[in-house]
Amino acid sequence: MPPKKAVADAEKPAKKTKSGGRTKKVSAYNKFMQTELARLKETEPNTPHLERFKMATQNWKTAKENPKAEA
Repeated sequence: MPPKKAVADAEKPAKKTKSGGRTKKVSAYNKFMQTELARLKETEPNTPHLERFKMATQNWKTAKENPKAEA
């Protein structure tokens, strides 16, 4: 079997990309967690991520953004 030839980048066909795909709407929880984790990272830089995540989930329970908030 003969050795394979290296194909130059210019000879490779262009990859097709999907167009017109829908993006998921970010839920209130995801949006809150994104901003809350960033805020906690600023205020608690020495706290491990797992602990900050636990704090953020506790804060979600009483957050005004939460439609099922207990407060």
